[in-house]
Order: sequence, then structure tokens, then C-alpha cells
Amino acid sequence: MRIAVRIALAAGLALLIALIVHEGSAIFIPLVRAGRVLLWLVPLHALPILLDSLGWRVLIARWRQKRVGTLFWIATIRESINRLLPAANIGGELVGIRLLTESGVDGIVAAATVTTEVVLTIVSQYVFVMLGVLCLLRLTDTVRFADDVLIGLAASLPLVVLLAALLRYGSVFERLERLAVRLLGAQAPSFLAGQSAHLDAAIRELCGEPLRLLTTLAWQVTGMVAGSLETWLALRWLGHPVPFGAALALESLTMTVRNFAFLVPAGLGVQEASLVAFGALLGVNGELALALSLAKRMREILFGTPALLSWYWVEGRRELQHVRGSGKY
Repeated sequence: MRIAVRIALAAGLALLIALIVHEGSAIFIPLVRAGRVLLWLVPLHALPILLDSLGWRVLIARWRQKRVGTLFWIATIRESINRLLPAANIGGELVGIRLLTESGVDGIVAAATVTTEVVLTIVSQYVFVMLGVLCLLRLTDTVRFADDVLIGLAASLPLVVLLAALLRYGSVFERLERLAVRLLGAQAPSFLAGQSAHLDAAIRELCGEPLRLLTTLAWQVTGMVAGSLETWLALRWLGHPVPFGAALALESLTMTVRNFAFLVPAGLGVQEASLVAFGALLGVNGELALALSLAKRMREILFGTPALLSWYWVEGRRELQHVRGSGKY
């Protein structure tokens, strides 16, 4: 996995450098012109994360109530790890389970809600992309491209349905634990500690409440639509205002490509190439598309770094307490 991530990182960096060299220094002109107003993208990003946290709380409420503030903080850390660290878009979820458990939620409940939420996020992205394609069709005449996207979605949909069915009926984690024990014996990882059957049961309980799942799904899609405000406002501040539908289409299609290329750390090069390609369909030239990407990168760093620092501080404090408790301090 590490080798694959490194290769993906090298390829992404090469693509990013090639795009910047091709467009030249002109990409910095709209950024300089916009100036400090782009900093408003940082607090604005709290809105989609808050909406997503509200959906997560609906799942957790199956067993117990949890403060939105705590879930919001954990959600920022999850996203920051996935966006800024070479975690292949899964490290944030693992840390999220741990932080939720340490906040007082049962470990099985934490793992079940995060696992279910991840699957629902995939479904939400399907809905979001379909909204983006509809906006694209309304604003442009790229019918053939839209057809290709819809065909791609239809082709991959059975995989999502299969994944959901396995979680609902397949006792996935119990089978994985048995397979690990069979292959590795005593060296098998013990993170489930024999609790895989309980985790599968908790996931089945969640899947047995369609209203709860639909509510979470609605919060997630709303959060994704709200996230399009970043693209809409950024392009406006960069001197190239577009309709909100165009921003939504650009955001949804770019998000899809970036999530598909999850092995590339921080989506380096992938995000830029996607914005250039899809921006061309919506009248956004390459210079503006790269300027938009750099504005998004700036927001990711300024929003994500404090979240990571807060996580490091909590981990350091916990480690210090552990050392003191063991009498080694």
C-alpha cells in the first residue's frame, strides 16, 4: 500500500507541476486580485461539515445522544487527516472511531455508525453527481459527456448495492475476523477483540431503520450542496462569476474524480486536472481553474491544520496522562 501511495503521489505531483508550467504565472493574477477576501472560504467550510455532523448524530442517536460540537470537532479531524495526510481516505475514519469511543460512545456503536456513514456518503455522492449532471445539461450542450457520466454511474451502482447488501446481510466483519485468524493465526490483528459479531449486529440494526438512514442521507446531500458555495464564491471573488448550478456541477464532478483517485495523497494533480477539464465545459479557462484549485488548497491547509494540531494536542495530553498513571513520569 505504501508503495502504491508513493507512486500515486509522484504521479500527482508531476501532473500538478505540468499543469502549472503549462498555464504559467498568469494563474496567480486572479489570486492577487482577489486578495484577502479568499480567507472567508476558511470559516465558510464549517457549514458543510456541520451539516454532515448532524447526519452522523442521527445514526449515533440510535443508541445515545451526542453533542453536535463534539461530532463537529471529530468530523474536522477526520476530513483533515484524509485531505492533508497520506492516509488513503481511510485514516480519518479510523481516528474518528477512536475519538468517538474516547468521548464516551461504546466502541461497537462508534465503529458501526462510522462504517454506515461511509457507505451512505458513497450513496450521497451518487445523488450529488446526478444533480451536477442535471445542472451541466441545463447550462451546456454536452449531452454526450453527461451520458458518459450517467453510464459510468450506472455501471458502478451494482458495486454500491452489493456493498450495502453485504453490510446488511453478510456479517462482513465476522467473516473478515475469521479470515484473518485463519491466515495469520496468533499474529492476526485484534482490533475487534472478538466483537465482530456485535459490530455486524449493530450495523444491521441501523440498516433496519430506513427513516434514520434517509435522514442522514438528506443531511449529507445538503452538506455537499452547501459545499458548492465555496466554488461559487471563489470564482466570483476571482473575477469570473458563474451560476450556482455551474459551481455545483464543477464541485460534484471534481469531488467524484478526487474520491475515485483516493490513493493520491490530498488529490494532488487530480483535483487540478479535474477542475481544468470540467471547467472548460462551463466556460472557466485553465488559468482560472488552477487559481480556484489553489484557493481550495489554501482553505484546506488553513482549516485543516488547526484541526490536526488539536488532535495532536489531545493525543499528547492523553499520552502524558498515561505515563503519569504508570508511574514513569
